[in-house]
Amino acid sequence: MKKTYDLVGIGNAVVDVISQADDSFLDTMGIEKGIMQLIERDRAEVLYAAMEGRVQTPGGSVANTIAGAGALGLDTAFIGRVNDDALGRFYARAMTDHGIHFVNDPVAGGAEPTSRSMIFVSPDGERSMNTYLGISTGLSSQDVPQAVTGNAKLMFLEGYLFDHDAGKTAFREAARSTRAAGGRAGIAISDPFCVDRHRGDFLSLIQHDLDFVIGNEAEIQSLFETKHLDDALMLTAGICGLVVCTRSGDGVTVMEGTSRIDIPVQKVTPVDATGAGDQFAAGFLFGMATGRDLETCARIGNVCAREVISHIGPRPEADVRQLLAAEGLL
Repeated sequence: MKKTYDLVGIGNAVVDVISQADDSFLDTMGIEKGIMQLIERDRAEVLYAAMEGRVQTPGGSVANTIAGAGALGLDTAFIGRVNDDALGRFYARAMTDHGIHFVNDPVAGGAEPTSRSMIFVSPDGERSMNTYLGISTGLSSQDVPQAVTGNAKLMFLEGYLFDHDAGKTAFREAARSTRAAGGRAGIAISDPFCVDRHRGDFLSLIQHDLDFVIGNEAEIQSLFETKHLDDALMLTAGICGLVVCTRSGDGVTVMEGTSRIDIPVQKVTPVDATGAGDQFAAGFLFGMATGRDLETCARIGNVCAREVISHIGPRPEADVRQLLAAEGLL
């Protein structure tokens, strides 16, 4: 019998490699403090070799969402590419150990190494991220089995992978497979600059192949090149049945057709904002998968986001189900 998944994600499979580094080390290595920058393979190998006391965790935006949703109790799977190298085997094993079905075997003899983000944490708490995308960006339809996509209640796509033609095709095929079987498909916009590069294709995917969109203000506004959020929300809702917009401390806006709900958040001072959007999505999708109304979905997402910004790292550390129960959301 085929397995049915509550939630399947497709995204970059990135190992987060974390180490402590003072300002003099950052200066010596030419690392710009406090930002994320993409780097090439040679640079990645130099930085990786220079890291002392490395701590490695499986990462990637949608992968973090899938992990958060799995921690809430959903039956999950993740589709992503890793090489059959030490980091790739670590990633596959770690995802499996978290109860996530890691669909793709590590690629033997892959031309590119496993993707990694090397994160240098300064004594003042600043995180300087250097990301090498490696083998992840080569994801294609061959990596996306219909036996998985056709048995997903919810399919969640990572906008970062839309930069490549093979990724675009894989996304369309995955979404269509899920929807044809009665499931729903959606996307995390991920990056307004990716939208800028592929706006026509992005809008076509949303209009014709997706049921929901999740993004922050800048990402939603980028879809229709407007600085007016209300206009962007209305235009996006005109081509997609459900639009979810996170607005940091200003709350969350959910639009279904012409119906709009604004849900406030409990404002807290973040320890580390990394992963806030990923874990909001985890909570929201958990709500969708378990039949909650949209306002409750957003409230669950807010609790998940609030938990993850209370500590360093993009995945939950507390028992989020207990937090939800304490607020009457379970």
